[in-house]
Amino acid sequence: MKPNVLLYKKVPQASLALLQAHFDVRYFETIDDSNRAAFLSALTEAEGLIGASIPMPAELLDTAKKLKVASTMSVGTDQYDLAYLAQRNIPMMHTPNVLNDTTADTIFTLIMCTARRAVEMANLVCEGRWKSNIGESQFGTDVHGKTLGIIGMGRIGYAIAKRAHFGFDMKIQYSNRSQKPNVEQDFNATYMDMDALLKTSDFVCVMTPLTPETEKLIGAREFAMMKPSAIFINGSRGKVIDENALIDALTQGTIRAAGLDVFEVEPLPEDSPLCTLDNAVLFPHIGSATAETRLKMINLAIENLINAMKGDLSQNCANQDLLH
Repeated sequence: MKPNVLLYKKVPQASLALLQAHFDVRYFETIDDSNRAAFLSALTEAEGLIGASIPMPAELLDTAKKLKVASTMSVGTDQYDLAYLAQRNIPMMHTPNVLNDTTADTIFTLIMCTARRAVEMANLVCEGRWKSNIGESQFGTDVHGKTLGIIGMGRIGYAIAKRAHFGFDMKIQYSNRSQKPNVEQDFNATYMDMDALLKTSDFVCVMTPLTPETEKLIGAREFAMMKPSAIFINGSRGKVIDENALIDALTQGTIRAAGLDVFEVEPLPEDSPLCTLDNAVLFPHIGSATAETRLKMINLAIENLINAMKGDLSQNCANQDLLH
């Protein structure tokens, strides 16, 4: 008899067929008021859980008494409580590595768009306000040769540093829980504490996971440390920064600009002050959003679920150190 698995994300037919070859699948492309009761009922019978982008707090999973494995189609695991899952000895599988380059491309797009004021200048053209050669007040700033400070030097941070060093001759400095000799060797990078990085970087890029320790890691104090000419990039999670403090910094000219792919509340409310600022470039959380990479993430999540159900946690288990 196949294990009972609950799928709560739309996937291609071939990926669904792969899941169905190994499991008895209850499939919910989305969850809304029309099917929430059915989803909650299916959760009580689920031995495996696979999907993305929907919070799965402890109080919800308390009803999943039969749950053995959870697998998310993302590298981030903040939709789950890892310690809670570990208490129940449930492995949390995720999808690192396959999205590193795609996400780094997105972050560098934000760097380029903010530096060269690309969205603002495109609007100038399309709204009929381009009447003559632009003046100094509309100039952007160079990226090449500048100093990039990365807070959180994980796999994606490494991929960003690689692009900056080899593609734009940027000076790399980073802040991280531990020193990364390979980063220093590969990119001539400098390890420093976060305050020093904030004070000396032309671009500050935050790439930390969201944890209790990193929530609102960057606030008014940190923005005040940055150069008035600095550009801030957030490609991690929205709650890593104090969004109101960022709005104040952008409005008051404490920093030059910001490029954001993530927000405290997603989707970003239409009435957010961020939407009124010319010096904010806003993406709708598209870090890994290419057809190729999203398919790789889906199929890796399925592979992770299959392996974990067999007891193989050798690859991509986010809470392995907490399991008993």
